[in-house]
Amino acid sequence: MLFGDKSTESIQQIVSEAKTYLELQKDYVRLELTEKLTILLSTLILVLILVVLGMVALFYFSSTLAYVLAPKVGGLMVSFGLITLFLVLVMLVIYHQRQRLIISPMVNFLAKIFLKDKEDGQPIITTINDNDSENGERNNA
Repeated sequence: MLFGDKSTESIQQIVSEAKTYLELQKDYVRLELTEKLTILLSTLILVLILVVLGMVALFYFSSTLAYVLAPKVGGLMVSFGLITLFLVLVMLVIYHQRQRLIISPMVNFLAKIFLKDKEDGQPIITTINDNDSENGERNNA
C-alpha cells in the first residue's frame, strides 16, 4: 500500500511537471513567434518606406533628366518618351530576373527568420541558391 502511494504521488508530480513544461513551451513559442513577426513587420515597413522614397526620387530624377535631354534630342516630348522607354525596359528586365532578384532573396530572408536552428543560429535548411547549385551539380554529373 505504501509503495502504491509513492508511485501515485510520483505520477501526479510528473503530470504536474509535464503540464508546467507544456505551459512554458507554449509561452516560449509565443515569444519566438512575436520576435520573428516583429522582425518581419519592421523589415516590411522599412522596405515600404524605401520603395516609396525611391519612387519619388526616381520621378524627380527622370523629370530632371527629361528637361536636360530635351534640347539634345529634339524636344521635351521626345526626352520624356525616351526616359519612359528606358524605365519600361528596366521593368521588363526586373520582371524576367524576378526569381534571382526578388523571390530568392525573400525566401532566404524568411528562412533565416523562421527556420533558424536554436542551438547554433544557423538556418535548418540550406538557402535557395545553395539548393540550386547543388541540384545543378547533381544534374550535370
